[in-house]
Amino acid sequence: MAKKRILIIDDTDDITTPLKLYLEKTGAYEVCVEDTGSKGVATAQAFKPHLILLDVLMPDMDGGDVAARLEEDPATKSIPITFLTAAVTKEEVAAKRERLGGRPLLSKLTTLQELIEYVQKTVGV
Repeated sequence: MAKKRILIIDDTDDITTPLKLYLEKTGAYEVCVEDTGSKGVATAQAFKPHLILLDVLMPDMDGGDVAARLEEDPATKSIPITFLTAAVTKEEVAAKRERLGGRPLLSKLTTLQELIEYVQKTVGV
């Protein structure tokens, strides 16, 4: 069975490094990480991920701009994007019905196990 490709676009190593390691440890995922929105857009076009976990607040482009650019490109517009942010708590995410701009939203305060379960549910294993 081919591994599912996950792209994480986030400028915070505290999140990306452990998440990449845990996802790859399952043996079901190939994970690529980019630390800026512009590099993330280019990588999405080349890597063709099954899911993008996208930070909302980044130094070069915010997550909304990255999502909009990906949605405009025929090669990337159908890739599911989930926003991942420290700007909200798990409780605030639940209160907003777990969506931001029509896309799924996860708090960075979510445990690694919960993040992995979300990825498994979203792209399958």
